[in-house]
Amino acid sequence: MKAWSINGNTQRLDGGAMFGNVPRAMWEKWLAPDAEHRVPLACRALLVQLDDGRRVLFETGIGAFFDPKLRARFGVLEERHVLLDSLAGLGLSDADIDVVVLSHLHFDHAGGLLAAWQEGQPPRLLFPNARFLVGRRQWQRARSPHPRDRASYIPELLDLLEASGRLELLDQQGLSPLLGGDWRLRWSDGHT
Repeated sequence: MKAWSINGNTQRLDGGAMFGNVPRAMWEKWLAPDAEHRVPLACRALLVQLDDGRRVLFETGIGAFFDPKLRARFGVLEERHVLLDSLAGLGLSDADIDVVVLSHLHFDHAGGLLAAWQEGQPPRLLFPNARFLVGRRQWQRARSPHPRDRASYIPELLDLLEASGRLELLDQQGLSPLLGGDWRLRWSDGHT
Protein backbone atom coordinates (compact mmCIF):
# COMPACT_ATOMS: atom_id res chain seq x y z
CA MET A 1 0.00 0.00 0.00
CA LYS A 2 1.14 3.54 -0.77
CA ALA A 3 -0.24 6.83 0.55
CA TRP A 4 0.04 10.49 -0.43
CA SER A 5 -1.18 13.64 1.28
CA ILE A 6 -2.38 15.84 -1.55
CA ASN A 7 -3.44 19.47 -1.63
CA GLY A 8 -6.89 20.74 -2.42
CA ASN A 9 -8.16 24.29 -2.48
CA THR A 10 -7.35 26.60 0.41
CA GLN A 11 -9.66 28.98 2.18
CA ARG A 12 -9.66 31.66 4.86
CA LEU A 13 -12.20 31.57 7.69
CA ASP A 14 -12.70 33.64 10.83
CA GLY A 15 -9.93 32.87 13.30
CA GLY A 16 -12.20 33.22 16.31
CA ALA A 17 -14.62 30.67 14.88
CA MET A 18 -11.77 28.27 14.05
CA PHE A 19 -10.08 28.45 17.45
CA GLY A 20 -13.25 28.55 19.53
CA ASN A 21 -12.66 29.63 23.11
CA VAL A 22 -8.88 29.97 22.71
CA PRO A 23 -8.08 33.68 23.10
CA ARG A 24 -6.91 35.49 19.97
CA ALA A 25 -3.82 36.71 21.86
CA MET A 26 -2.67 33.07 21.94
CA TRP A 27 -3.58 31.78 18.48
CA GLU A 28 -2.51 34.84 16.47
CA LYS A 29 1.11 34.27 17.59
CA TRP A 30 0.98 30.97 15.72
CA LEU A 31 -1.27 31.92 12.81
CA ALA A 32 -1.59 35.59 11.86
CA PRO A 33 -5.05 36.64 10.65
CA ASP A 34 -5.66 38.89 7.66
CA ALA A 35 -7.40 42.30 7.82
CA GLU A 36 -10.77 40.52 8.00
CA HIS A 37 -9.62 38.37 10.96
CA ARG A 38 -9.49 35.23 8.80
CA VAL A 39 -6.82 32.53 8.98
CA PRO A 40 -5.60 30.34 6.09
CA LEU A 41 -6.82 26.75 6.09
CA ALA A 42 -5.66 23.90 3.89
CA CYS A 43 -8.13 21.32 2.58
CA ARG A 44 -5.93 18.27 2.05
CA ALA A 45 -6.96 14.79 1.01
CA LEU A 46 -5.33 11.42 1.56
CA LEU A 47 -4.83 9.22 -1.48
CA VAL A 48 -4.15 5.55 -0.82
CA GLN A 49 -3.22 2.98 -3.44
CA LEU A 50 -4.09 -0.48 -2.17
CA ASP A 51 -1.99 -3.55 -2.90
CA ASP A 52 -4.54 -4.63 -5.52
CA GLY A 53 -4.02 -1.31 -7.38
CA ARG A 54 -7.30 0.34 -6.38
CA ARG A 55 -7.07 4.00 -5.44
CA VAL A 56 -9.00 5.32 -2.45
CA LEU A 57 -9.36 9.04 -1.82
CA PHE A 58 -10.22 10.18 1.71
CA GLU A 59 -11.98 13.57 1.60
CA THR A 60 -12.05 15.97 -1.34
CA GLY A 61 -11.76 19.36 0.35
CA ILE A 62 -13.74 22.44 -0.60
CA GLY A 63 -13.01 22.32 -4.33
CA ALA A 64 -13.92 25.16 -6.66
CA PHE A 65 -17.69 24.74 -7.04
CA PHE A 66 -18.70 28.11 -5.52
CA ASP A 67 -19.70 30.97 -7.78
CA PRO A 68 -17.40 34.03 -7.45
CA LYS A 69 -19.59 35.75 -4.84
CA LEU A 70 -19.71 32.70 -2.54
CA ARG A 71 -16.04 31.92 -3.19
CA ALA A 72 -15.19 35.38 -1.83
CA ARG A 73 -17.57 34.99 1.14
CA PHE A 74 -16.02 31.68 2.18
CA GLY A 75 -12.46 32.80 1.48
CA VAL A 76 -11.66 30.18 -1.18
CA LEU A 77 -8.41 31.43 -2.64
CA GLU A 78 -8.19 29.62 -5.99
CA GLU A 79 -10.64 29.61 -8.91
CA ARG A 80 -9.27 26.33 -10.29
CA HIS A 81 -9.82 22.88 -8.77
CA VAL A 82 -6.52 22.34 -6.92
CA LEU A 83 -7.29 18.72 -5.96
CA LEU A 84 -7.51 17.83 -9.66
CA ASP A 85 -4.20 19.62 -10.24
CA SER A 86 -2.64 17.60 -7.41
CA LEU A 87 -3.94 14.34 -8.86
CA ALA A 88 -2.56 15.36 -12.28
CA GLY A 89 0.81 15.96 -10.62
CA LEU A 90 0.78 12.25 -9.73
CA GLY A 91 -0.20 11.30 -13.28
CA LEU A 92 -3.84 10.70 -12.31
CA SER A 93 -7.26 12.19 -12.95
CA ASP A 94 -10.53 11.99 -11.05
CA ALA A 95 -11.47 9.08 -13.36
CA ASP A 96 -8.60 7.04 -11.85
CA ILE A 97 -10.13 7.03 -8.35
CA ASP A 98 -12.01 3.85 -7.37
CA VAL A 99 -13.43 4.83 -3.97
CA VAL A 100 -14.01 8.21 -2.30
CA VAL A 101 -14.48 8.09 1.48
CA LEU A 102 -16.05 11.14 3.11
CA SER A 103 -16.07 11.78 6.84
CA HIS A 104 -19.15 13.96 6.38
CA LEU A 105 -20.81 16.06 3.73
CA HIS A 106 -20.02 19.65 4.70
CA PHE A 107 -18.88 21.66 1.68
CA ASP A 108 -15.31 22.01 2.96
CA HIS A 109 -14.93 18.21 2.99
CA ALA A 110 -17.11 17.19 0.04
CA GLY A 111 -17.20 20.22 -2.30
CA GLY A 112 -14.26 18.77 -4.21
CA LEU A 113 -16.62 16.11 -5.59
CA LEU A 114 -18.02 18.80 -7.89
CA ALA A 115 -16.51 20.29 -11.03
CA ALA A 116 -15.27 23.88 -10.88
CA TRP A 117 -17.98 26.53 -11.20
CA GLN A 118 -18.82 27.69 -14.70
CA GLU A 119 -21.35 30.42 -15.38
CA GLY A 120 -24.67 29.02 -16.59
CA GLN A 121 -23.71 25.40 -15.91
CA PRO A 122 -25.37 23.21 -13.28
CA PRO A 123 -23.24 21.43 -10.66
CA ARG A 124 -21.55 18.33 -12.09
CA LEU A 125 -20.26 15.32 -10.15
CA LEU A 126 -16.62 14.35 -10.74
CA PHE A 127 -14.97 10.94 -10.10
CA PRO A 128 -17.04 9.05 -12.70
CA ASN A 129 -15.65 5.61 -11.84
CA ALA A 130 -15.63 5.94 -8.06
CA ARG A 131 -17.96 4.53 -5.46
CA PHE A 132 -18.76 7.01 -2.68
CA LEU A 133 -18.62 5.87 0.93
CA VAL A 134 -20.41 7.97 3.57
CA GLY A 135 -21.63 7.19 7.07
CA ARG A 136 -25.37 6.51 7.18
CA ARG A 137 -25.92 8.94 10.09
CA GLN A 138 -23.98 11.65 8.25
CA TRP A 139 -26.13 11.10 5.16
CA GLN A 140 -29.28 11.38 7.26
CA ARG A 141 -27.98 14.57 8.88
CA ALA A 142 -27.18 16.07 5.47
CA ARG A 143 -30.69 15.23 4.25
CA SER A 144 -32.27 16.71 7.40
CA PRO A 145 -29.65 19.13 8.71
CA HIS A 146 -29.63 20.89 12.04
CA PRO A 147 -30.30 24.64 11.67
CA ARG A 148 -26.74 25.42 12.80
CA ASP A 149 -25.07 23.57 9.95
CA ARG A 150 -27.77 23.64 7.26
CA ALA A 151 -25.73 26.13 5.20
CA SER A 152 -22.72 23.79 5.30
CA TYR A 153 -24.35 21.28 2.95
CA ILE A 154 -24.66 21.39 -0.84
CA PRO A 155 -28.21 20.15 -1.63
CA GLU A 156 -27.37 19.54 -5.30
CA LEU A 157 -24.44 17.34 -4.28
CA LEU A 158 -26.69 15.03 -2.27
CA ASP A 159 -29.02 14.59 -5.23
CA LEU A 160 -26.09 13.93 -7.59
CA LEU A 161 -24.57 11.32 -5.25
CA GLU A 162 -27.88 9.54 -4.88
CA ALA A 163 -28.62 9.64 -8.62
CA SER A 164 -25.16 8.24 -9.43
CA GLY A 165 -26.12 4.81 -8.09
CA ARG A 166 -22.59 4.63 -6.64
CA LEU A 167 -23.30 5.74 -3.08
CA GLU A 168 -22.70 3.33 -0.20
CA LEU A 169 -23.87 4.23 3.28
CA LEU A 170 -21.71 2.86 6.05
CA ASP A 171 -23.29 1.58 9.25
CA GLN A 172 -21.75 1.80 12.71
CA GLN A 173 -19.81 -1.46 12.51
CA GLY A 174 -17.41 0.36 10.17
CA LEU A 175 -17.01 -2.40 7.57
CA SER A 176 -17.42 -1.85 3.86
CA PRO A 177 -17.29 -4.45 1.06
CA LEU A 178 -15.72 -1.69 -1.08
CA LEU A 179 -12.63 -1.60 1.11
CA GLY A 180 -12.56 -5.20 2.28
CA GLY A 181 -12.21 -6.85 5.66
CA ASP A 182 -8.79 -5.36 6.42
CA TRP A 183 -10.35 -1.91 6.72
CA ARG A 184 -12.55 -0.78 9.58
CA LEU A 185 -13.64 2.82 9.70
CA ARG A 186 -14.22 4.20 13.17
CA TRP A 187 -17.51 5.94 13.80
CA SER A 188 -17.21 9.53 14.98
CA ASP A 189 -19.59 12.43 14.71
CA GLY A 190 -16.65 14.82 14.33
CA HIS A 191 -17.62 18.48 14.52
CA THR A 192 -21.16 17.67 13.40
